[in-house]
Amino acid sequence: MRARPGDPSPASLALVCAVALAETIATLGCPAVTIKWPNDLLLDGAKLSGILLERQGDAIVAGFGVNLASHPSIEGRRTASLAGRLWIHSAEELYQHLTTAFARWLHRWRTEGLAPVVAQWEAHAHPPGTPLNANLADGRTITGAYDGLAPDGALRLRLADGRVHVIHAGDVFLV
Repeated sequence: MRARPGDPSPASLALVCAVALAETIATLGCPAVTIKWPNDLLLDGAKLSGILLERQGDAIVAGFGVNLASHPSIEGRRTASLAGRLWIHSAEELYQHLTTAFARWLHRWRTEGLAPVVAQWEAHAHPPGTPLNANLADGRTITGAYDGLAPDGALRLRLADGRVHVIHAGDVFLV
């Protein structure tokens, strides 16, 4: 896609992608997926998919990696696949459903702003209070409880002392 004047922040497209993929997978028969900030999908707490966004000028490309038939074995990380869980017969069929959902959410993002995307993202997220570790860009790791998203899509992490730390970039892991 191409960024347009007046679009919300291109960084928030990660949320659009995650919402479109979660909705697609739920619609096709696997409603148990959750989103981990900003755009990983989990199945029973195990990583099911990841999404990568790359930008060059006004062009933004989204890559969706979904474990359909099998899943990799990654030391220290649980992974899952959709094998036997969806009502589809091919990756192409998943792609067709995903492109429809993505187009719908992209249109809402452009016309209604980020609020409906954040609301839908939160509806697919793990429950508030879920313990998380966040590896921040400055090298620090902080631990806290998931406290929803800020209006701009940043992660809100409630620390042990009750303060809320807002995270715009970092790697987040379930504890």
